[in-house]
Amino acid sequence: MTDLSLYRNIGIFAHVDAGKTTTTERILKLTGKIHKLGEVHEGESTTDFMEQEAERGITIQSAAVSCFWKGHRFNVIDTPGHVDFTVEVYRSLKVLDGGVGVFCGSGGVEPQSETNWRYANDSKVSRLIFVNKLDRIGADFIRVTDQVTKVLGAKPLIMTLPIGREDTFKGVVDLLSRKAYIWDDSGQPENFSIEDIPADMVEDVEMYREQLIENAVEMDDDIMMAYMEGEQPSDEDIKRCIRKGTLELAFFPTYCGSAFKNKGMQLLLDAVVDYLPTPTEVNPQPLTDEEGNANGEYAIVSADEPFRALAFKIMDDRFGALTFIRIYSGKLNKGDTILNSFTGKTERVGRMVEMQADERNELSSAQAGDIIAIVGMKNVQTGHTLCDPKNECTLEAMVFPEPVISISVTPKDKGSTEKMGIAIGKMVAEDPTFRVETDIDSGETILKGMGELHLDIKVDILRRTYGVDLTVGQPQVAYRETISMPIEDSYTHKKQSGGSGQFGKIDYRIKPGEANTGFTFTSSVVGGNVPKEFFPAIEKGFKSMMGTGPLAGFPVLDVEIELYDGGFHAVDSSAVAFEIAAKGAFRQSMPKAGPQLLEPVMKVDVYSPEDHVGDVIGDLNRRRGMISGQEPNATGVRIKADVPLSEMFGYISTLRTMTSGRGQFSMEFSHYSACPMNVAETVIANEKEKKAAANK
Repeated sequence: MTDLSLYRNIGIFAHVDAGKTTTTERILKLTGKIHKLGEVHEGESTTDFMEQEAERGITIQSAAVSCFWKGHRFNVIDTPGHVDFTVEVYRSLKVLDGGVGVFCGSGGVEPQSETNWRYANDSKVSRLIFVNKLDRIGADFIRVTDQVTKVLGAKPLIMTLPIGREDTFKGVVDLLSRKAYIWDDSGQPENFSIEDIPADMVEDVEMYREQLIENAVEMDDDIMMAYMEGEQPSDEDIKRCIRKGTLELAFFPTYCGSAFKNKGMQLLLDAVVDYLPTPTEVNPQPLTDEEGNANGEYAIVSADEPFRALAFKIMDDRFGALTFIRIYSGKLNKGDTILNSFTGKTERVGRMVEMQADERNELSSAQAGDIIAIVGMKNVQTGHTLCDPKNECTLEAMVFPEPVISISVTPKDKGSTEKMGIAIGKMVAEDPTFRVETDIDSGETILKGMGELHLDIKVDILRRTYGVDLTVGQPQVAYRETISMPIEDSYTHKKQSGGSGQFGKIDYRIKPGEANTGFTFTSSVVGGNVPKEFFPAIEKGFKSMMGTGPLAGFPVLDVEIELYDGGFHAVDSSAVAFEIAAKGAFRQSMPKAGPQLLEPVMKVDVYSPEDHVGDVIGDLNRRRGMISGQEPNATGVRIKADVPLSEMFGYISTLRTMTSGRGQFSMEFSHYSACPMNVAETVIANEKEKKAAANK
C-alpha cells in the first residue's frame, strides 16, 4: 500500500482557450508519461482523444491521467472550459482534493473562469493559480492578479514574477529562493538555467517577496511575532505557513509562465507537491440517508475503513464501458463484490484500470485516495455510491442542472431506429445533463441539453461514433406555465352505474406560489368533511396534472393548492374517486386562474472589443435583453445581460459578424420569467398546430 501523503488528486480548470489542455500535456511531458508533445491546435493532445475534441480544439469531457513527480503520484483531471459542459467541471471538482485555475495572460479572468471558480468555492477546493500565455501580445501578469482580486474576490499570493513580457518573455523569478529560472529557445522544458535575478528586477522582487512573507506569516502567531520583532523566518517556516493558508483557502499561491513554450511549468509542479492537500487533509465526504440529508457520519480517508467510492463519470470507449470512481475509504481488489447503494444491487469487480487518458494499465488493487476506472459495470450511473455490502452507505449525491434547450431528431432510414436507441441509452448514462424523451403526439425523439453546442456535439457523436444519420429539427425552448391570480373553486365527481358508485367533492383554493417552489399542497379541512385518508389521493391527483398546463400543455411551475372543505359518501367515496375529482378540478380551475407562459431566461456574458460595444448592446436590446452591467478591461468590454433563450439561437455568428470575429460569449440558465403576450400567443398557436398535425 502506498503512503497517502504522496498523493495529489488535482483538476485543471479555466475558461475556453486559456490553455488547460496544453498545461496538462506539459505536466505529462515533464513527468515522463509522454515523449512526444501533442499540440491542441494540431489535434494531437493526449487528453483530447475524441474526434470532436481534436477537430474543434476544445475539451468536451474530462479526462483522467496519472503521473509521478519527485516521488509523488498525481491524478490529474483535465476539464472542459466551455459553458455547455460545465457539468464536467462540477463533477470533477466533487472528487478532487485540489485544483489549478489557469488564466490567460492577456484575456485575464474570463466569464467561464468565474463560473468554474464559483463551483470550486462551493466545493471548498484548495487551488493554485497559473497565469498562462505570458508570451502573448497584451499579456500582463500583474493585471491578471488584480482581476483575480476584483472579479473573483480571491486573494492571489504571488510566488513568481515573469522575466520579460510578450515576445521577450524568457523565464520566471522564484520569490522564495530569489533565483531566476531562464529557458533557452529550444522549446524543451528541461533546457533551463538557474541564475541570479536580473539587475533591473531586484527592487520588484524584494517588494513582492516582502508581501509574500507578510501574508504567509499571518497563518502562524509565533512566526508572526518573531517576524514583527525583525527576525526573518526560514524558507521551511514560510512554506509551512503557505501550505496552511492554501488549505484554509485564505489565499491562492500564484505562478506564471507559458505552457505552450514550456516555461515555468516545473515551479508549478513543485507547488502542487508543496502546497496542495493530500487526500487525508481535505474535509471527508459526508454520508447521507436515502433522502439525501446528511446523517452526521463521514467517509474517512483511510485504507483501513470499509470500502466507499463515488462513481463520477461513465464513459463508453473502444474497450467497453468504463466507470470512473474516486475511492474515499477502504480498499478494492480485483474480484471483490461491491454494492451500489442507489440500486441495491451488487456487482463483481472484473477489471480495474488506471487511465493514461486513452491508454490504460491493469490494476489488481486500489485504495483510499485513488481515482481509477472499473471495466464493465452494469447498472451504475454518475453520482451513485459504491460500497462494502456489509457496510451500506450513501455519499452526498451530485446535483445537475436541468436542460433548457431541445431538438427533435428522426433517423434518416428505418433500420437506424434501434441503433439510435442503443446509442442514446449509452450517451444518457455518460452525461447527466443530456436527456431524451419521446413526443407522445408526434412520435419524434426529443434530445434535451444545456446549449446549442452541447446538442450539436451529441448529434455529431451519433453520426460518427454510432453511424446513425439523423434529420434534425429546429431547436426548441423548454417553456413552462404558471398562474397569475388566486381562485377559489369547487368540484364534485360522481358516477352511479350498478353496484357501488364513485363520489368525491372538494372545495379548494389555487394561488400562485413563490418562485422555484414547484407544487405545494396543504389541507385545512376541519370537522372531517373529507376524511384524512383521502388527502394523499387528492394531492396525487393534482400533482399528476402539473405536467400539462392549460395554455399549451407545457409543465406547470409554482402553484399552491389548499383543500379547505368538501364532502364524502360513506359507501361510494374512495381514494380513486377523490383522485379523479382532483384531476377534474385542475382542468376546470386552471384556465380561470390567469394562466401565463414562462420562458427560460439566460445569464449572458458577452465580451466585445471597445469599438463594437454600442452594436452589441443594441443587438441584445433587440433580443429583449436586460443589460445588467458593463466592465471595461484592458482588451475590451464585458457586457452582462439577461436574455430569453428563444432569442439567442445562432447568436455566435451574429456576434462574430458584428465584432469582426473578436467577440466571445457564454451563457447559462438563470431563471424562468413571464413571456410577453405577443410571444406567448405565437408559441401557443405553434403548439396547437403541431398537435393538430400529429393527430391527423
